Amino acid sequence: MYKKILLFIPIIILIISTAFTKNSTKKLDKQIFQIQEDIRALNDIYELVLFDYNYLTSPNKLMEYSKLYFDKELKRKEITDLKIFKFNNEQY
Repeated sequence: MYKKILLFIPIIILIISTAFTKNSTKKLDKQIFQIQEDIRALNDIYELVLFDYNYLTSPNKLMEYSKLYFDKELKRKEITDLKIFKFNNEQY
């Protein structure tokens, strides 16, 4: 009788500890998956923003856009010709 109980108790303890470990690893797997999805989404956004920045800020593209959309409104200025403008008593 005592041998059966001594054999039965460790088996129950092993089953409970296995269930606890399995449950903990499931939660960790869900968290890891969620974090990986968040990182993937952020990387996609980062790549789009970087593409926009590189594409839109290249001098050639800016010149093309200025000719296309602002041909009569924008004029070329030398940097030495720039002056200080005051708007509403603020200096820029």
